Amino acid sequence: MRREDPEQLLRDIGRRIAELRRECGWTQEQLAERLGINRRYLARLERGGQNLTVHRLAWLAAHLGCRVADLFVEPVDRHVRIGRPIKAR
Repeated sequence: MRREDPEQLLRDIGRRIAELRRECGWTQEQLAERLGINRRYLARLERGGQNLTVHRLAWLAAHLGCRVADLFVEPVDRHVRIGRPIKAR
């Protein structure tokens, strides 16, 4: 059985949070405001620099309109994007 790196798992979950946020068309500021948290805390989550509890995963998934399992799907892109999301036309 392949052993998973917990640090990489945290980074992948963070990237998924960022991907799902961008799919909603939200900036970090907008999602942070919806969640009632500081934008810097959200940025830390998206970078994988903050450990997440099951409670926090469920809370994030509910606000992103997905299932907790969706946060564990491998991100499409593991590169961190900087800047605002592209506006939908």
